[in-house]
Amino acid sequence: MVIGNLLDIHPRELKFTFELRRQASCSMQLSNKTDKYVAFKVKTTNPKKYCVRPNSGVVPPRATCGFTVTMQAPKEAPPDMQCRDKFLIQSIVAPYGATVKEITPEMFNKEYGKTLEEFKLRVVYIPANPPSPIPEESEEGSSPTASPLEDGNKTTSLFDVTRSLETPKKSLETWSMISKLTEEKALALQQRQKLSQELDLLRKEVRETRLNSYFLLLSALVGLLGILVGYSIK
Repeated sequence: MVIGNLLDIHPRELKFTFELRRQASCSMQLSNKTDKYVAFKVKTTNPKKYCVRPNSGVVPPRATCGFTVTMQAPKEAPPDMQCRDKFLIQSIVAPYGATVKEITPEMFNKEYGKTLEEFKLRVVYIPANPPSPIPEESEEGSSPTASPLEDGNKTTSLFDVTRSLETPKKSLETWSMISKLTEEKALALQQRQKLSQELDLLRKEVRETRLNSYFLLLSALVGLLGILVGYSIK
């Protein structure tokens, strides 16, 4: 945790799980330790690589506010997994009852008489598939030639590297399958709705046909009754 006069920042580093061709996010928390409204702004040395939401805001007195930093999917790993990117969090006392809409870039200019706090945070990469620990060699009975156990460790390490490279491909295949199943489900629902509509229409036609048949039969009976009445009168 980074402790300041206005805000406490947690954690003190931005840690991202590093995996090729996959985005990673890190959540930060700001705690206002004063009885005043505190405005903050987040800056980075590599704005094209990171997306900060929200990148500015207001923390009410004795309250907590958070923001999320999303790192774009990396295409290659840096040497020794070291990142030189930095973040700067600026904070300053804001007018009472201030809102996000009232926050302007000019508020964070360094001017005489302003109490502007700044904290620099570094970025740390955490490997998605950390290497397996290497077992310690026995002091007794050691030999210069590689033992079968050592060969097995080398094979395992190569397998872990291959598996880590294949992980994005498997993830893409999984998402593709999920997308295909979702489309098939939507198509099945549409067909079901269409069949239901056709069935309702068929039922309606059957009812109308039955009614027409009843009317024809009734008309025929009335006509026959009229003929019989005519003969009886004669």
